[in-house]
Amino acid sequence: MVRRIGYAAGAFDLFHIGHLNVLRHAREQCDVLIAGVVSDEMLRQIKGIEPVVPTLERVEIVRAVRWVDDVHVETVPDKLDTWREVGFTHFFKGDDWRGTELGLRLEREFAEVGVEVVYLPYTAHTSSTALRRALAQLGDAGPQSRIAT
Repeated sequence: MVRRIGYAAGAFDLFHIGHLNVLRHAREQCDVLIAGVVSDEMLRQIKGIEPVVPTLERVEIVRAVRWVDDVHVETVPDKLDTWREVGFTHFFKGDDWRGTELGLRLEREFAEVGVEVVYLPYTAHTSSTALRRALAQLGDAGPQSRIAT
């Protein structure tokens, strides 16, 4: 029997239920799950965002998730280069990528090396972007609007 080695990558910044759902659903479909944590430098370069939680702390958070067998820090933008480093057989992505230009390109590139792209349900009600916005609004409200605890 062929061992299914899954790879689920993300920033995993401001870890939330959507991240947890991706990792749980990915693990259900493979024998070994490797989580790819995108480095601070790659987040700045690719997404143009400053991470709230530094790479090494995000690695420790993701490593502590019971469905994750190993963690790989992504330091290159090309997922094929990551595949060469890690050697996964299945690449997991949120289904918000299904049918998009980027998703279709990923499917073509991985098909050439025998990797299956598997789409997982995207948790639409939360995201790190939404959490960033909410935190910014809290910060804009000023200290006088916060309730003392």
